[in-house]
Amino acid sequence: MFKIPESILVMVYAGQQVLLLERAQPAGFWQSVTGSLEPGESWQDAAVRELREETGFAAEGLVDTGVRNRFPIVPPWRERYAPEVEFNEERIFTLALPEPQVPQLRHQEHVNFAWLPAVEAARRTGSWTNRDAIYRHFGASLDAQQAAS
Repeated sequence: MFKIPESILVMVYAGQQVLLLERAQPAGFWQSVTGSLEPGESWQDAAVRELREETGFAAEGLVDTGVRNRFPIVPPWRERYAPEVEFNEERIFTLALPEPQVPQLRHQEHVNFAWLPAVEAARRTGSWTNRDAIYRHFGASLDAQQAAS
């Protein structure tokens, strides 16, 4: 069964810290909570499900930012989609936590996590859409952090 080429990204943050998860495959790939929609699932429901599955966090306060991305499916994930599918549509959500929490990782999917200052999270993530989500959310404060470093 092939994946649906529609996915969500949930950027979880606490103050100026952003949670990134390191994927089991490909090794060394860091990103926010992500995942594809299941048949018949809404974008919101997918975000709630993926957040719970990948971190164990409740989705209270989850925000649909209205940001939509369309991008070509790259080789590390190509075989997961039907041969004729070339692009994925992604919707961006955010979740603010009062303070960093330890996520409950599913080790078959993620092997590590890190709470990072937003500027460092933007540097570390392997996804341009994830980097863009961080910059959109933190904006001027990221520019100030970069100028100070």
